[in-house]
Amino acid sequence: MKRSIILFAICIFSINSYAQDAKMKTFIDALMQKMTLEEKLGQLNLPGSGDIVTGQAGNSDIAKKIEQGKVGGLFNIKSVAKIKEVQKLAVEKSRLKIPLIFGMDVIHGYETVFPIPLGLSCSWDMDLIKRSARIAAVEASADGINWTFSPMVDIARDPRWGRIAEGSGEDPYLGSQIAKAMVTGYQGTSYAGNTSIMSCVKHYAMYGATEAGRDYNTTDMSHQRMFNEYMPPYKAAVEAGVGSVMASFNEVDGVPATANKWLMTEVLRKQWGFKGFVVTDYTGINEMVDHGIGDLQTASARALMAGIDMDMVGEGLLTTTQKSLKEKKVTLAQIDAACRRILEAKYKLGLFDNPYKYCDENRAKTEIFTASNRAEARSTAAQSFVLLKNNNNVLPLKKSGTVAVIGPLADNKENMPGTWSVAADFSKATSLLTGLKEVVGSQVKIITARGSNLDEDSLFEDRAGMFGKSLHRDSRPAEVILQEALDVAKGADVIVAALGESAEMSGESSSRSNISIPKAQQDLLKALVATGKPVVLVLFTGRPLALKWENDNVPAILNVWFGGSEAGYAIADVLFGDVNPSGKLSTTFPQNVGQVPIYYAHKRTGRPLGEGKWFEKFRSNYLDVSNDPVYPFGYGLSYTSFTYSEIQLSSASAKGNQTIKATVKVTNSGSVTGKEVVQLYIRDVVGSVTRPVKELKGFQKIELKAGESRDISFNISPEDLKFYNYDLKYDWEPGEFTIMIGTNSRDVKKATVNWAK
Repeated sequence: MKRSIILFAICIFSINSYAQDAKMKTFIDALMQKMTLEEKLGQLNLPGSGDIVTGQAGNSDIAKKIEQGKVGGLFNIKSVAKIKEVQKLAVEKSRLKIPLIFGMDVIHGYETVFPIPLGLSCSWDMDLIKRSARIAAVEASADGINWTFSPMVDIARDPRWGRIAEGSGEDPYLGSQIAKAMVTGYQGTSYAGNTSIMSCVKHYAMYGATEAGRDYNTTDMSHQRMFNEYMPPYKAAVEAGVGSVMASFNEVDGVPATANKWLMTEVLRKQWGFKGFVVTDYTGINEMVDHGIGDLQTASARALMAGIDMDMVGEGLLTTTQKSLKEKKVTLAQIDAACRRILEAKYKLGLFDNPYKYCDENRAKTEIFTASNRAEARSTAAQSFVLLKNNNNVLPLKKSGTVAVIGPLADNKENMPGTWSVAADFSKATSLLTGLKEVVGSQVKIITARGSNLDEDSLFEDRAGMFGKSLHRDSRPAEVILQEALDVAKGADVIVAALGESAEMSGESSSRSNISIPKAQQDLLKALVATGKPVVLVLFTGRPLALKWENDNVPAILNVWFGGSEAGYAIADVLFGDVNPSGKLSTTFPQNVGQVPIYYAHKRTGRPLGEGKWFEKFRSNYLDVSNDPVYPFGYGLSYTSFTYSEIQLSSASAKGNQTIKATVKVTNSGSVTGKEVVQLYIRDVVGSVTRPVKELKGFQKIELKAGESRDISFNISPEDLKFYNYDLKYDWEPGEFTIMIGTNSRDVKKATVNWAK
């Protein structure tokens, strides 16, 4: 009976969906019959907000294009008043009254800013991540936005690349789960109301594999590696129903992604069944001229033929396509297909029914940066922090005595929201110093000093303090600034060193060849450690850093990434033990930049280094450093401890589509309640092609009271064993599999399963 009800519900949904699609097609067919070629091309044009100013929008250059039907949408305009005024131009002054779509880089929150995406991924909590996207959607939609250029799901294994901060780390499985959570959070279950916005997954594809870690650089890899290691999060977003996709800047197989028909049409649309529209990245078409594809007309024609629908900023499609059509370099059918996809997106958002659907000024007054949203951001930030070291239980700090808070990032609220926080009001953010003082009040005496500048080089500091995120450089001699800090530290029981990167040392166009803490801050940290007082390094960063010396010499290290608008409060919550840290790394931390790229799911060589060995001649290793990272993928400590039993398998062998249950007993063997991420890895021991030493295939985040134990089980089926083989067929192969369950990718329990076809 229950199965019949489910099937009936599915049938009803399918019938309703078909009817809605038919209604949309009828509407758009009729509209497109009225459109001139120029108006169709206008829908493909996405200029920036340009010179639009509230109250003067009608006099701007973009306004004239809107009235002429030459604009399909705009992005990064903030405020209902401005958006409403611009929308009015489109629906009241253009010939066909087609509404505009309004996008924004809502990357990790709107005015309520959540941790940077790399930090957010370290929560390993999909419900938490989905809620962060839902809150961002509610706030952005309350301010007139109906489209976000998020999530960024690029797999990144080179921490020199600054945009690693915007993604979910190195692993395709974890990245896929986060992609689905983010898309669902932004888009909700439907666009019927006015709180869901259209998501745009980016950057398709392989943008995170850029050579030398240098932004916008060349990418080159085998198709097998693409599909097994880099493509899964994009595909997961498509399966979650993402409304749009953004093309990446890099080339794929020698062809820029923006002109790559195999990527945009064969894979995205035909293989994966994507039905939405594809937008370029900022001037992506124009930049293909420098790639060597041809002039702007040629580049624009190739983009359209590849399957690009919307041209961000460059206006190549708008200005050259009519000529290409006359010269038969493109077809009217290609133009119509792109135009239709843009119109369908607007139809699905409900903009044809109500162009001002997202322009409710009452919502803008009551639903942005609310107390409840800020509380959620504070809680989320605390759960994204990763405790990297805690010798002798230096943390949590006692709520008594004197704490010295020292470092250039101790009292800098502008940098707390992190990179790509374009809608944030930095004046409302909370610095570490403010957070500590407000959380512990008069219980703890807080003293402070700067200790050093962010970097010795003032020009570097200027580059690292862009977009209103000043470091407020101290012009005094470095030795004077340092001595002041040491004098302050003398009066403290414990030192909190607020060091690392500024917000804009990571993010777009912020690649680094040296991924250590800047020398000026290293000198400060070494001087603070030399005092003999307990030192807690509160590490701000948007990427994995090389922390060999810090790990060897600093008693406690708490990685707080950039926690968002409530960062100061969240850090204080964790430092003083009101929240037990539970974050786990979604990237590997190298000993030095020479190990890069380093990631847990690597392949074995024909000359692997012996287990537990540091160096063997004629083996795959270094002369000067071990192969090991400082911190492995999945790593993170707690104020309590967890122990794992051996793995119990429901069977040591299986055949065909059978399922095997793997169970461990996890015990909180410490003295306080804590959360643990139990991680499942599998190794395919023998394959028709070489397979990684282990791959993440599941995880569960649990909470246990002190002394509590719980059996944690994973059901493993052949679906978990599948991969793309040499012929790019997605299937599994029989043989021996190592099942691993543990607290991180390194520290695991093991069992063996033999699986037959």
